[in-house]
Amino acid sequence: MDFQQKSHEKIYQLLDKGVAIPNPGTIDIGNEINIDQISGKGITIYPGCRIYGSKTVISCGCQLGYEAPVTIEDCQLGSEVQLRGGFVSKSVFLEKANMGMGAHVREGCILEEEAGGAHCVGLKQTILFPFVTLGSLINFCDCLMAGGTSRNNHSEVGSSYIHFNFTPDADKTTPSLLGDVPRGVMLNQPPIFLGGQGGIIGPVRLGYGNVVAAGSILRQNYPQDNQLIFEEAPASKVKGYIPAAYPAIGRIVENNILYLANLTALESWYTYIRKPFLEAQPLGHFLYAGVIEQLAAAKKERLKRLKAMAGKAIDSSTKEQKGASIRTRQELHEQIGEIEELFTGKMPEVLATTNKACELFLNAFNKAVGNDRSNYISAIQGLPATISSKGVIWLNGIVDALAERVAESLPSIGLFPKNH
Repeated sequence: MDFQQKSHEKIYQLLDKGVAIPNPGTIDIGNEINIDQISGKGITIYPGCRIYGSKTVISCGCQLGYEAPVTIEDCQLGSEVQLRGGFVSKSVFLEKANMGMGAHVREGCILEEEAGGAHCVGLKQTILFPFVTLGSLINFCDCLMAGGTSRNNHSEVGSSYIHFNFTPDADKTTPSLLGDVPRGVMLNQPPIFLGGQGGIIGPVRLGYGNVVAAGSILRQNYPQDNQLIFEEAPASKVKGYIPAAYPAIGRIVENNILYLANLTALESWYTYIRKPFLEAQPLGHFLYAGVIEQLAAAKKERLKRLKAMAGKAIDSSTKEQKGASIRTRQELHEQIGEIEELFTGKMPEVLATTNKACELFLNAFNKAVGNDRSNYISAIQGLPATISSKGVIWLNGIVDALAERVAESLPSIGLFPKNH
């Protein structure tokens, strides 16, 4: 049986399951696709679509390719996801997530409930919390964005926005944390607004409730909440360029470590809180496995980039540089292996101090929610402030424990002052 015949056979199997395919002769289904991982209920696959990858999961109510053909490769789609056209690969889309025509979503992305973008949005290694909305013509790679409480009160990125995630030194130690995991997962924080025709030169951290004026290019952290931010373009200037100089190496390392720590906190949140909600859904165990895989991949990517920068930084050390800068580079180069072990789970004792806070939150959470795991969003939104605050304490404890351990290894950088 040739590939075309096998594709036709898969299409017939989908039709038998009740999948709506208006023009079956125009779509391509990879032979590796597991039909049991595609729900038949309410799914529509419009003309021109291509579906590949043994890990692909498509839940009930998904709409694929309504505006233009879409190619899906090893993605896990929750219920009622809408991918209207483009290319998506090795990413997870939870319930009612959506992307418009021309989407280009590559590996390492997680779009949580009702998050999405309009037309021509590029994502890679990007995590969007529930309700986060991206406009059109956006490149938003290597960042995590949270904030907002509902579809009517959500974080938003204006059209023609860029997260600059590549540097002249050809590294990507540029992940930006827009909001944070400990408070963001509680779905009770004010939204973040990034005005259109603007950008962020990563890595940057931004607090909740912040509004960034259109056209602004952020080059520094704004971790405080509820600020109106205007960034002026720098004055014209020319000076000698020194490769791998890393004049702000302390800030770069700090933001990368905090990003990794937040990924670890999010991993714990999924393990202890989100897992039963996802597994209560049809095909939900595949969604959970997909998220955990992408979070592990995200940490691996960040460590790879940080390790590469550590090598470049030590190789570029010169006598002309200040002594403190050279010590910083030496410490980072010497300790990068230990940092890698810390974030790959080989030093579990570091997080042992958070076990009690985790237990206190889980007991309160289970008492408040009961046995109902049918609606994650409603359950979190319904938590009393006294309980959600316990969750923030637990997750902040994870971030703090990891950050403090790294700070001990890199004393010359002076990382993580209080209220980081």
